[in-house]
Amino acid sequence: MKIATFNINGIKARIEALLDWLKEAEPDVVALQEIKSVDEGFPREPIEDLGYRVETHGQKGFNGVAILSKLPLEDIRRGLPGDDEDEQARWIEATVIGRRAVRLCGLYLPNGNPAPGPKYDYKLAWMKRMKARAEELLKLEEPFIMAGDYNVIPQREDAAKPEAWEKDALFLPETREAFRRIVNLGLTDAFRALHPEAGHYSFWDYQAAAWERNNGILIDHLLLSPQAADLLKSAGIDKDTRGRDRPSDHVPVWIELDA
Repeated sequence: MKIATFNINGIKARIEALLDWLKEAEPDVVALQEIKSVDEGFPREPIEDLGYRVETHGQKGFNGVAILSKLPLEDIRRGLPGDDEDEQARWIEATVIGRRAVRLCGLYLPNGNPAPGPKYDYKLAWMKRMKARAEELLKLEEPFIMAGDYNVIPQREDAAKPEAWEKDALFLPETREAFRRIVNLGLTDAFRALHPEAGHYSFWDYQAAAWERNNGILIDHLLLSPQAADLLKSAGIDKDTRGRDRPSDHVPVWIELDA
């Protein structure tokens, strides 16, 4: 089972880029972020024509997440539990039915800038809710994955120029500590478990020739429960998609499970 996460940065602007990648990479399941579309406006037909079921949790002009799956989906839920007043579309869950059932949580974690401030407070509170959801899922002792754009640079090796991010909400000590608290529940950072060396990135800003200079950061992650980590076979980053026409500023990160 090949599962990917991809911040598409506007589904309507990047639909052709997404379709090209789906045809080439042939993932079984994809967690999309920043679709920037209401549910009824999502261009599902060309994706469905490739054999994917499409489930969305959209929002007009901002945020928005989706799951694309060639495999059956069950128990689809939208929204991160813990705050009934949170109207931002940043979380979607479904159970993927393969040879092994795997719970997939697709997430778009808040950016948090400027920090300090209310946006950063929202980011940290959101991460506490995510930790609570992980604790609930761990009690089930079943395979699950939390995949998405975390807007977190976990360690210095995850940035080409870490000193440039020291005052940014993505790299502040409180952010990295909140991320570690989630991982330390017993989750595995799938890509880093197989590729611990520096120099791997999933995001390059559109400004200052960041792509051309390889001035990137790794902020798209897949965290695996112990039961899912036992099934992990491989992981990778489809870096070349960033150099194509009208690319997202993110690239897909993927794993393969024996599921």
